[in-house]
Amino acid sequence: MHCPVCGHDCVTDARTIFAELPGRFAPCPDCMGLVYDKRSPPPDIDTAEPCPSCGKRFIDEVFAHIYRVMAAEGDLAGTEPLAAAGTPLVHPGFAMRSAPYLPHGSLVLLSRSVGERAAARLVAEVPEVRGVVRTGAGTPGISDIDAEPAVHTLLAGCDVRADVFRTRAGPIVVYKQQSALHVEFPRDRDEKILSLEREIDRHRPRTFVDACSGAGTLGLAAARAGVPRVIANDAWFTAAFWTACNFGVNREVLGLSEVTMHRSYDDLRRQPVARDPVMVASASGAQEIEVYQGDLRLLSAVLPPAIDLTALDLFDKNDGRKVEEITGAWRARVGGAIFIP
Repeated sequence: MHCPVCGHDCVTDARTIFAELPGRFAPCPDCMGLVYDKRSPPPDIDTAEPCPSCGKRFIDEVFAHIYRVMAAEGDLAGTEPLAAAGTPLVHPGFAMRSAPYLPHGSLVLLSRSVGERAAARLVAEVPEVRGVVRTGAGTPGISDIDAEPAVHTLLAGCDVRADVFRTRAGPIVVYKQQSALHVEFPRDRDEKILSLEREIDRHRPRTFVDACSGAGTLGLAAARAGVPRVIANDAWFTAAFWTACNFGVNREVLGLSEVTMHRSYDDLRRQPVARDPVMVASASGAQEIEVYQGDLRLLSAVLPPAIDLTALDLFDKNDGRKVEEITGAWRARVGGAIFIP
């Protein structure tokens, strides 16, 4: 797929991702990786080169290379621990049993310390780095329809990457733009997906609504579980766009016909936070799929009359008053069972 961030074809279908997973981060017989203490600066030794046989390099050695570039550009003093360079997000992310050996273009770096010069050098000089993001104070996304969206800053490269999540019916692939959407770490047990599957077992829904979809994980999991009709929505344009894209990415494993995009990335970002719901994408096949961008409080205007199950994965679940207000309004306007993952 043509990537809206970098313009390259960096988004591939789910079956391709699944086929590559077993050996994606595995070392070849010639690989030799050194484990570094993350609580100390990297040792004063030459930067290791990628394996000449497979082109991979152990993640600690990649991070030591990143650290040295940041120190050379003055972003680090050289006395901080290795972990101070930032957070590594591998592409694709999935539950791994051991630390990875990274191939070319498989790492997005999140760092609060990195500057523009170092970011440009990292993308140019560290072959494993696909993108560098400087983190801000908040979590990317919108906490309220009236609040200013929080985003991180993509300094260099491309920050589009995928995560692979397990469901009972099989895995799903979730792409996202990491500077604009929150981080999810795939694990053996994903509590949100497990809670969704329990609710599907309880209610056997014909129609499921993921009213705050993020990148679409719960809607995809519901479709993978065989719910006949899935409707996903998010007010934040990046979330709605990637939710739509992810139904396309998983089209074959879901048994969908071609996913039709009704709004482009450029269309959506002209109104980053939407109120009146607009359809972003639709598909049919084994399931009927609709993706909207809009305020969940106005979504009832485009919903069918019988909604069996809704997930309200609200950004700030700690605000009990707001949660009760939103769930009460949804119950009055839409009905059906509601759960908060």
